[in-house]
Amino acid sequence: MDTPTIADWVSQHETAVRLGAFALTFLAVALWELAAPQRELTLPRAVRWRANLGLVLLNTVLLRVVFPTAAVGVAAVASAQGWGVLNVWQPPLWAAVLLAVVALDFVVWLQHVMVHAVPALWRLHRVHHADLDYDLTTGARFHPMEIGLSMGIKFAAIVLLGAPVLAVMVFEVLLSSCAMFNHGNIRLSARADRVLRWFMVTPDMHRVHHSVEDDESNCNFGFNLTWWDRLLGTYREQPRAGQQGMTIGIRDHGDPQEVARLGGMLRLPFVAANEGYAINRRDWTPPP
Repeated sequence: MDTPTIADWVSQHETAVRLGAFALTFLAVALWELAAPQRELTLPRAVRWRANLGLVLLNTVLLRVVFPTAAVGVAAVASAQGWGVLNVWQPPLWAAVLLAVVALDFVVWLQHVMVHAVPALWRLHRVHHADLDYDLTTGARFHPMEIGLSMGIKFAAIVLLGAPVLAVMVFEVLLSSCAMFNHGNIRLSARADRVLRWFMVTPDMHRVHHSVEDDESNCNFGFNLTWWDRLLGTYREQPRAGQQGMTIGIRDHGDPQEVARLGGMLRLPFVAANEGYAINRRDWTPPP
């Protein structure tokens, strides 16, 4: 009998690991939000959570239909076929996992910049930014069409990299857990926030990205590692109005019927004007 490999174990247990990590992180951040919130919410939590989590459920069902093979399955096929840089190079597993996780993190950063820069993609991504409050459910609030685009990009990156199945599982857990953490309405001490920012995105760092101010919403694109924003000039420490004074959302899209109801969120990319999409503007008021 063949000895089971790490890849075999991951393939068998990946769903349980991801669901377990999601549930634990969601519970931990939700309790933290109740115990030490950073900001007061403007809408009842039940209203937003019903819409945001309803969108998560819809996306989960659609993903299973459109992409029956999960990212780990794509990595397994690439490994079996010898596709991708790491399958050709064949470094030690620990090095391949580390390189693949860091590279996939950079791909997600690039994708995030892209959906701000391309007008048609910004239409889709506005669903994420139009949330009138900022909490852990914001981190999973994406239009189904953007989710489909993200999966296609992720699959292509996995094949080109030849990412090991273990790396893909680790990355998927990080992607989900970090999204909930850095979108959390949670308060960290100034010292903890300052230290964590040197290697991972904190809630105060990413919250700047959800400002209605265009120059602020086009910074801090990272979801996990802070390196890309720091190295490529898109890092911003704080919003001009401060964490308590900043306004969350998108200017001119403050109607809860439009941005805090499932139907309105699904229609948003198609019914709202697209003028002034943020990243390509050059008429911002310079920061003081």
